[in-house]
Amino acid sequence: MTNKTLFEPYVLGSLTLSNRIVMAPLTRNRARAGFVPGNFAAEYYAQRASAGLIISEATQISQQGQGYQNTPGIYTQEQIDGWRKVTGAVHAKGGRIFLQLWHVGRVSHVDLQPNGQAPVAPSAIRAETKTFVHNAFVDVSEPRALELNEIPGIIEDFRRAAANAIAAGFDGVEVHGANGYLLDQFAKDGANTRTDAYGGSIENRARLTLEVTAAVIEEIGAERTGVRISPVSPANGVSATDPQGQFNYIVEKLNELGIVYLHVVEGATGGLRDVAPFDYEALRRRFGNTYMANNGYDLELATTRLEQGLADLFAFGKPFIANPDLIDRLKTGAPLASLDPATLYGGGPAGYTDYPGMVAPVEP
Repeated sequence: MTNKTLFEPYVLGSLTLSNRIVMAPLTRNRARAGFVPGNFAAEYYAQRASAGLIISEATQISQQGQGYQNTPGIYTQEQIDGWRKVTGAVHAKGGRIFLQLWHVGRVSHVDLQPNGQAPVAPSAIRAETKTFVHNAFVDVSEPRALELNEIPGIIEDFRRAAANAIAAGFDGVEVHGANGYLLDQFAKDGANTRTDAYGGSIENRARLTLEVTAAVIEEIGAERTGVRISPVSPANGVSATDPQGQFNYIVEKLNELGIVYLHVVEGATGGLRDVAPFDYEALRRRFGNTYMANNGYDLELATTRLEQGLADLFAFGKPFIANPDLIDRLKTGAPLASLDPATLYGGGPAGYTDYPGMVAPVEP
């Protein structure tokens, strides 16, 4: 078995990636005042630019879309300017980077919302999860159901955020439709009990994801648009009675829209791959462009799945935190460093930009 094909260039739309390994989105809670990327963000991402593609940390499309403290936004000029420093640093190292567009929906707290309002959701059902606010993990707040006439405004927020991302120098965007956040809440009937055009049937519950994606495509083009889904992940308290039927349909429609890649969390986000029965090959068959696989991948599993033709790109998450030179380590079989969990969320450069690369051997 050979792993060399993981490290060969891959054509993604109009881009040529240096390899098939993707840096997954990783929330680090280090934005500064105004929800602008932190002072060390450009260095952090540039250190990891050897990834074939970087997908940025989840970035809220509006203040309403925020669910955790110190996460960055993409809805003000200051935020655009801050992200431009990041994209410039990554491109200077030869890297490629997409921005993940995020609306958390009900996974938020009143202290993060405009004027202390309740978070919004498809239905007024409180999520069984916690959020990070005031430097502590606390229960999320009770949400309110979105009015039908509010939904076009959220779609417009996604559209505007996509345009802002391109203005900030990103190569494209990823619509975050996974992990129990707003679009996933609409898609899954455990969180969506609406009886209007956005609830009830599989088609209606998929509507918001598809309308958001279509708006983003209209703004920046399908070749710059990816979508992330997590069909069976219970993250943030979501559940679905028929995930296979729901996501087969969503993927068929995303394929018709022509998005450049489909990013699939296989199993429970950051957890077990076999948390629930699901046929991911059925999604692969329904999608004609790039299939990106995520969750628990290492070099061996990625190599096997690539050789089997089950995925094109492979997203690695936490290994990139402590291993800025992850690609070189995987190529050479060098051991991977372990991350410090105490510095994952919030803080400064410690546990962010100070993880060392491999020490080059000294010539005799």
